Amino acid sequence: RKNFVLCLTGTPKHKLRYREDVEIRTTLQELLLYSIFLINLCILTFGMVNPHMYYLNKVMSSLFLDTSVAGEERTNFKSIRSITDFWKFMEGPFLDGLYWDSWYNNEKLYDLKNSSRIYYENILLGLPRVRQLKVRNGTCKVYSFFRSLMDECYDKYTSKNEDMADFGLKQDTEWKYSSPDMNSPWHWGFVGVYQNGGYIFTLSKSKSETLNKFINLRMNSWITRGTRVIFIDFSVYNANVNLFCIIRLVAEFPATGGILTSWQFYSVKLLRYVSFYDYFIASCEIIFCIFIIVFTIQEIKKLKEFKFAYFKSIWNWLELLLLVLCFSTVLFSSYSNMQIYRMLGQLLRDTEKYSDFYFLAYWHIYYNNIIAITIFFAWIKIFKFISFNKTMSQLSSTLSRCIKDIIGFAIMFFIIFFAYAQLGFLVFGSQVDDFSTFQNAIFTQFRIVLGDFNFAGIQHANRILGPIYFITFIFFVFFVLLNMFLAIINDTYSEVKADYSIGRRPDFQLGKMIKKSYNNALEKLKLKKPETDEDKERTENKDLAEKARREGFDEKEIQSAEQMKKWKERLEKKYYSTEIQDDYQTVTQQEFRDLFLYAVELEKELHYVSLKLNRVMRKVSALQY
Repeated sequence: RKNFVLCLTGTPKHKLRYREDVEIRTTLQELLLYSIFLINLCILTFGMVNPHMYYLNKVMSSLFLDTSVAGEERTNFKSIRSITDFWKFMEGPFLDGLYWDSWYNNEKLYDLKNSSRIYYENILLGLPRVRQLKVRNGTCKVYSFFRSLMDECYDKYTSKNEDMADFGLKQDTEWKYSSPDMNSPWHWGFVGVYQNGGYIFTLSKSKSETLNKFINLRMNSWITRGTRVIFIDFSVYNANVNLFCIIRLVAEFPATGGILTSWQFYSVKLLRYVSFYDYFIASCEIIFCIFIIVFTIQEIKKLKEFKFAYFKSIWNWLELLLLVLCFSTVLFSSYSNMQIYRMLGQLLRDTEKYSDFYFLAYWHIYYNNIIAITIFFAWIKIFKFISFNKTMSQLSSTLSRCIKDIIGFAIMFFIIFFAYAQLGFLVFGSQVDDFSTFQNAIFTQFRIVLGDFNFAGIQHANRILGPIYFITFIFFVFFVLLNMFLAIINDTYSEVKADYSIGRRPDFQLGKMIKKSYNNALEKLKLKKPETDEDKERTENKDLAEKARREGFDEKEIQSAEQMKKWKERLEKKYYSTEIQDDYQTVTQQEFRDLFLYAVELEKELHYVSLKLNRVMRKVSALQY
């Protein structure tokens, strides 16, 4: 009989249990190790930022963007629309915000090589710089009918259209073209992508000299019809919070005329290791590198063991993506630190020149972005270990089951969505800012779905097509397609929940082991009395009975199930015991009777399930017809 049981089961039950225990322990060890890695990564990332960055950006933007021209409350940097407004800003609010030579009562409190301290706390590093990029005349063609009225034509900015010839007074650097630095990043503006270089001049440390310079440039027409963009760059350092604030004010001159303003305020911590907390963050960075090496070795072993089957699991792809991001983070951090240590000292020593901290801030921001993406996917990987929780397991099962339906639905959704986006762009693009580009139209429609829309602007742009577009988009996308999406999720979730209710669910052994370890720890600390086997069995039976009552079973069905469980445990103890030594054992009359009753109860359960299935099939057939 023992050989017969082995043939049926394939592997002895005690060996299967041993394998399950080993697998659970291994998963638990991986979870604990990954939890330590995730905590370390969180400490590392949150140690890079602090609320002072936001406050420093806010105070600087308020000073240079919101301060109005004296006597003209509506004219500030944000509201600049003409060249006259631009020069008023440069000679007024910009100079007043840049030069802080004394305390509010005109008392001179410091003498630091005649450097300005903005808001008395932020040291102006080096000299601010102003540069412009121009395009040549004749870069576009004037239609023949209008050549008698206009013989000059300046196209939008591109590197091919850029003007590199000297102009104006042709004396100083502001009138002569300076070649761009190949290592400097390009700037992505509203109407173009601009390279470094151009016509450059640096400001003076004296406010009066800078004002005279601005007046000279304005009187000699430094800004021409070919001007396409002007950059204003400078940097400050706040020693109180150990932060650099790199500021760039941009005024674009599109080919349509007028001025479009934009700005960048980057508060970064370039001096990374100053306090004891900074050195603690440095130790977390070392631990992060060690974790990367350990995880890389683990993935290499898995790849050697499973070979091509390794790539069939979505979690293995996530592991590879996370490793790539981690290595990218290390490379970005190393390159950023190398550039900071190489350039920072030189920039701080040359106080009579423009200090180009924008390059350092650029790479530091990229490093922050890549580590932000890394920690995002690091949190997503937690779903790999969610099998110990029923609710989270239901979520993952629901998403995995309905992924094909969601993909099919997404194709249909985006066909309709992009059709409406192109319709909105073509009809309202020249009138409504939200539809001015195809990309803006796409994001505007997502905002409409979320309830953020400008119906008055759409209606004003086209009184017929505007309401038709809005009403049909709301009907088809919001009321029809989104409800179809929710129906797919809801239907799949109902199926998963039904499967779980009849027992077709994953075995949450990891959760049981965590709970068991927790109870053992409480017992060792004498915070909880140890449970006997009878107490454990009684508690388990009570939990199962309560769960059955919640799911709608009556008391008779519950008692029948408890009796079947007792018969099953008795039979398993008899015929699956590892202590059996003889090949043949006699079966008593009582044991045969228990086995017969167990088979009868199983037959009743199967008959009951068959009746339920037939009833469900009849209801489904009735709904179809």
